[in-house]
Amino acid sequence: MSLRPKAIATVQVDTDEVVVTEWRFAPGAETGRHCHDHDYVVVPMTDGTLLLETPQGDRFAPLVAGQSYFRKAGVDHNVVNASDHPVIFVETELKRPQP
Repeated sequence: MSLRPKAIATVQVDTDEVVVTEWRFAPGAETGRHCHDHDYVVVPMTDGTLLLETPQGDRFAPLVAGQSYFRKAGVDHNVVNASDHPVIFVETELKRPQP
């Protein structure tokens, strides 16, 4: 069991097509391990560095405010704010049927 604080997820939109969630991370906060069922787009609202804990090993990922990125469904990870300041991003999951 992790002693890290939890990131705060606020669902802003949830329709048949998409789920839009704002994620707020204090320094060291985490999402908890999860697997994405849908393709998704992340829009960083702040600069920062994330630690991605995955079955393939840990890696660091820089965030640049306003520089979006896309990931396919099936991503299994725990996301941790490795920055010394709060980090915020907006995640949009696309609920279209997966092939």
